[in-house]
Amino acid sequence: MEPEPIDAVAAVVSASGIASRRLRDLIMALAGGPATLDDLVRDHAVPRRTAEALLRAAGADLRSERGRVSLEPSIRQRYHERFAVAAEADVTGMAELIAGAPRPDQALDHVSATAATAERRARWLARTYDLAGARLVCIGDHDLTSLAVRKALPGTEVTVVDVDERLLEYIDGQGAGIACYHADLRFGLPPAVAGTADVVFTDPPYTPEGVQLFLGRGAQALRDRTNGRLVMAYGFSPLTPALGLKVQRAVLDLDLVIEAMLPAFNRYHGAQAVGSASDLYVCRPTTHTWQVLDRRLDKLAGSANIYTHGEQSLEGAAARGPARILGGGPLQADELTVDLAGDPGPWLARVLLALNVPRVTLLVANNHPDLRDESAQAALRELVGAKYDLRLRRSTPGPKQAIVEAELRPAGGVAGWLLTHVHGKIGNVLRDALIRADPSLTRAAAQERAAELVGRPEYLDARLIDLPRHLIVPLLA
Repeated sequence: MEPEPIDAVAAVVSASGIASRRLRDLIMALAGGPATLDDLVRDHAVPRRTAEALLRAAGADLRSERGRVSLEPSIRQRYHERFAVAAEADVTGMAELIAGAPRPDQALDHVSATAATAERRARWLARTYDLAGARLVCIGDHDLTSLAVRKALPGTEVTVVDVDERLLEYIDGQGAGIACYHADLRFGLPPAVAGTADVVFTDPPYTPEGVQLFLGRGAQALRDRTNGRLVMAYGFSPLTPALGLKVQRAVLDLDLVIEAMLPAFNRYHGAQAVGSASDLYVCRPTTHTWQVLDRRLDKLAGSANIYTHGEQSLEGAAARGPARILGGGPLQADELTVDLAGDPGPWLARVLLALNVPRVTLLVANNHPDLRDESAQAALRELVGAKYDLRLRRSTPGPKQAIVEAELRPAGGVAGWLLTHVHGKIGNVLRDALIRADPSLTRAAAQERAAELVGRPEYLDARLIDLPRHLIVPLLA
């Protein structure tokens, strides 16, 4: 049975993914009155072949007079209801949100964009792509682009991946329904995020390595490998065009095509070396992207420092210590010593979460955020206490160093089970833990209880090690 013309048109629109915004506008033009094919192509910047496919699909719903086509008046309302783009909501108010956010982590060379820039990004995304029901993944989001997009288009699913625990807690605390995941991208992308995005936004470190890493992880996040887009903020000083060339080569080295570039689109508080501004790049993958992507990322993973300043800069010590632990699955050993001297903050807790080794010795900086005062030390013990007993030796072996000794506790309790299975899907691991604690529970009842405890259905298939700390602690409790 042949589909109705309106359903055939919907199939053509759907095949274009988030790039179908122009097709929707073309359909609305047909509902507004007669136009020639040449007019439709030129006015909506749609390839002639695509415009012809839409007209063929509309078939009997079209009327044609003297080379001009339009939708039959009796059918126009149905097309309008199905294909009209929802108006964007009010996206103002970002200044207050940005003012309340944690200050950018200087160790990771973050510089905040202005509130006007966050709002401009959201409006541009809303007017350029068909984001209703689509998913935006922000690879790093210290500019709160995620919150701006949720304001502009509440129907867009949004996910944030960031290394800053404070930022993730702040975004989650706004109640905008944004899924938040922790990751140091040098060690990988959370599996729950891979293959979920229709469009990715990132404002990466402005080094060739940083841009390639963040774009590469963004490509891994795409689910639509044909129509998906990677939108990136990047800028270089007009005094150093050679650096811009190196970064653009890093983009092309992923076999991404730079589809568009909007000059000086983003403005910043700081970053005066690049004029407190950056350009907006639109990249899309080619078939060759997927052939080279893993190899390119393997070269960067773990050993690459990606920032322009600070201990995590290109001149800093390489991040090899935790790479094997945080970049893969469980590690088998009886005893382990790990050098975390270059830890920017999150590695210590994540390594303790990742390991099930009976005895672990970790070397960290004496002023590490998890050790610097009694409150921080208590929070670390609260996080991993159901798995490890910790001995914290400050100023050892020297005044700038500290040693963390962790001894595995006997397995027991739901929290202990969760902490020794952090690489499994939370919903399944928690279900099994509940059944172990109460064998009278049926599998279905335990699954339902696990969903209640997790609260957010999008986290049921995530790994515990990928959740922000502020979500892990209450789950363990």
